[in-house]
Amino acid sequence: MLKIHLEEASKRFQYEWIFRNLNLELVSGHSLAITGSNGSGKSTLLKCIAGAIPLTSGQIRYVDSNGQIPDSDWFSRLTLAAPYMELPEELSLRELIQFHFKFKNQKSSIQLSDIPELLYLDRHIEKQIALFSSGMKQRLKLGLALFSESEVVFLDEPTSNLDKTGIAWYQEMIQRFTKDQILIICSNEPREFEFCQQKITLEDYK
Repeated sequence: MLKIHLEEASKRFQYEWIFRNLNLELVSGHSLAITGSNGSGKSTLLKCIAGAIPLTSGQIRYVDSNGQIPDSDWFSRLTLAAPYMELPEELSLRELIQFHFKFKNQKSSIQLSDIPELLYLDRHIEKQIALFSSGMKQRLKLGLALFSESEVVFLDEPTSNLDKTGIAWYQEMIQRFTKDQILIICSNEPREFEFCQQKITLEDYK
């Protein structure tokens, strides 16, 4: 079982505090929604928890049955889908799936050959990612994060660019593929996080 501990976690850019003195514990199988107004720093907190940017003060610890996990090893425990993520657009869907899963194992319940159909992209398997619509790219980002074997899944604005059918697909994939993981979602849209067990609002930690 993995645990993530935030202890007096604080982040400041110049003279502005994004969040201060945040204490939180997450364990495998739990889900957290990070909410707040646009520009409040939701993505910044997500990146801090993921280890992409450092805190100003306080600490974040990843702990498993063997003890504390070094900061440098966090990346191997997580997957991320976010609007600011870039996909290698010169690759075809087939090539990108093969490339991604050289670095991450797929979940044991999934074969690589199942993934295009799960994404509703099986008719586009040889198409370059550059030719995908924004909604197709978003489903692909989410699928790569959700279908990978990882202990923590970070989702930032997960239904951006998705239509009604895509939103229903997202909700189904969450139910099917995140049961034993820590799930952290940044969003202002209840449809994206209404199933989360915990919720924090960043304005409460200014």
